[in-house]
Amino acid sequence: MKHIPNLLTGLRLVLSLAMFAALVVIASGSPNVSSDLITWLIRFSLIAFVVAAVTDFFDGWLARRWQVVSVVGAILDPIADKILVCGAILGLIAMHAPEMLLFGGIILFREFAVSALREVLAPRGIKLPVTFLAKVKTTLQLVAIAAMMVMWFWPAWSIDARIDHLRIALDGAILLMGAAAVITLWTGLEYARSAMLALGETDGAAAK
Repeated sequence: MKHIPNLLTGLRLVLSLAMFAALVVIASGSPNVSSDLITWLIRFSLIAFVVAAVTDFFDGWLARRWQVVSVVGAILDPIADKILVCGAILGLIAMHAPEMLLFGGIILFREFAVSALREVLAPRGIKLPVTFLAKVKTTLQLVAIAAMMVMWFWPAWSIDARIDHLRIALDGAILLMGAAAVITLWTGLEYARSAMLALGETDGAAAK
């Protein structure tokens, strides 16, 4: 059982890559891809995203519950999270979803910026622990992106709904994305502030 959390993390990586590949095929608009296959890929991409998002909760929870937290899991887990979120955002941007350009761009910028910041700080022995707000950020990102995928691919679900109801639902999904982008940016600024304070303390200690 001790390998189950890492297996779930690995499954998230595989599903994330498969989801991104499906979105790329959909966005390509190739005439060689039938409409039935497009519909199947749309449904698969959402299912893969949701299942991968669920594993994000269970792998860490099981690792802590069974006390099998490992170095491999600690390394792969944040990587899998970023691949899942960034892959979905890039896939939707490739689909020309205008709502993803601003909010998705903010999220992508923050994720890569914080990753780069961690790389710069690591040789100095400075770590940026994951905050509670950062965990909330990840959850909100996953919920918002799933909502955007549902609404952007609405025709694939073959569900009748009034246009005004769909507009309200889409506005709700966009609002979720906006909230996710704001919290994502806020946590990035918090990490930057923590890094500056840590660097100041390190440089001060070195000067003494």
